[in-house]
Amino acid sequence: MASPKTRKTAAGPGANLRALQPQGKLRTFAPGQIIFSAGDAGDGCYLVVTGRVRISAVIGPQDSRVLASIGPGDFFGEMAVVDDAPRSATATAEVATGTRFIARHKLLQLLARRPGLALSIMREFSARMRTLNQKYVEEIIQAERLAVVGRFATTIVHDFKAPLAIIGLATDLACSRGSRWKQRRELRAMVTHQTVRMKTMLQELIDFTRPGGQRPQLRPMKFSTYLNSLAEEASPELAQRGVQLVLDSPPPRVPVRIDPHRLSRLFYNLLSNAADEMKDGGKITLRFKKTGLELQVEVQDDGHGIAPELAESLFKPFATHGKPNGTGLGLTICRRIAEDHGGRIWATSIPGKGAIFSFTLPLVDPANPG
Repeated sequence: MASPKTRKTAAGPGANLRALQPQGKLRTFAPGQIIFSAGDAGDGCYLVVTGRVRISAVIGPQDSRVLASIGPGDFFGEMAVVDDAPRSATATAEVATGTRFIARHKLLQLLARRPGLALSIMREFSARMRTLNQKYVEEIIQAERLAVVGRFATTIVHDFKAPLAIIGLATDLACSRGSRWKQRRELRAMVTHQTVRMKTMLQELIDFTRPGGQRPQLRPMKFSTYLNSLAEEASPELAQRGVQLVLDSPPPRVPVRIDPHRLSRLFYNLLSNAADEMKDGGKITLRFKKTGLELQVEVQDDGHGIAPELAESLFKPFATHGKPNGTGLGLTICRRIAEDHGGRIWATSIPGKGAIFSFTLPLVDPANPG
């Protein structure tokens, strides 16, 4: 390995082109003046001496995008010379700018005599393309996230209808002349619960569109306590849709570590989807199985089941499966919530005999309760 004293520093393309300044013709441009336009002949390249040059391209009928900003010591316009093609972008002086124009034949002669310069130009072009690609990848990701926000917002607006209806009804009852203190206290708890439920939906919007979003706040609690409370709250809503919620057996009194609000979102998504599949009413059955250090929960409906062609895409985003109001993010959210709790989720079905959605929750290990 060469020592710092003997190691040679490779000259970059800018340094090589700066050596051509005496041969280049001085050209000056006023602020905003176009140096060359996309489609012009590649008659030479430019070395920026003073000022700054903006490189832009038209990517739509009325949309011009800045690709790069070139400053003193850097060059532009070389690729049209190298590949013998028209200019692919437009160069505009951002401020009063002085350049040295190196004619096409002079640059080609230099490249023929100094292969190292050709390699340097290729490296510089590759670096610019990497930067440009990264910029557009970030823009595409941002555009996709905004699209997800818009589609997810549609879903949330739809999902807000039920909580808002309950809040409106509870408020009317609480303000009626015949309401008593005990009833108002119960109605207040109902309004509080629905408000938290709506807040959780909005948090899911943040979590879904930001992979590094807020992690669930897990805490240990008895599963029976949690589930009995949830069933008591969900049953009246389902009853209004002609659906009966049935617990096949009492919820097991086992300790689990959960985020109650987020886990409720999973339950409500599954229960709502099941009710949607039973337009004429029916029954949703909850079953519980303790297997090893896991608790398995099953949600079964009396609907038409899952069509085989939908099984592969069931938990993928935007797989709406024919629902007129949904954008297909409900089951995707369910999967994320289950995985955030350290569990998993899946579905089984016999067409015509309903669907069963199952998910697991890790039990609190007595040997390691923390």
